[in-house]
Amino acid sequence: MTARQTEAELIAYCAQVARGATVAVKDRREANVLAIAARVLGRRFPSEIAHLDAVSERYLRAHEDERVSAAATVRNGWIVSLPRLRELLTHELETKRASDGRIR
Repeated sequence: MTARQTEAELIAYCAQVARGATVAVKDRREANVLAIAARVLGRRFPSEIAHLDAVSERYLRAHEDERVSAAATVRNGWIVSLPRLRELLTHELETKRASDGRIR
């Protein structure tokens, strides 16, 4: 799998969680990326931010020693950059809203 494919899967996963999908976070990578995604999304997505926060916090409260900074998520290669995560996730969420007829 290429880096772009891995990134696309990660964005799709974040978007799925943001839309309220019930998921069980598998590991610290997923939990920390979801937490960062909640922090980088703009104010246009309050319910999506709440979903991302709830899912990530459920895991991270149980595994507090696995919480890492945003800088560490980049250093670990879990995301390319905060602006790129924001851009791609925002695009994914807006595209879905538009296809659902819920443009804000």
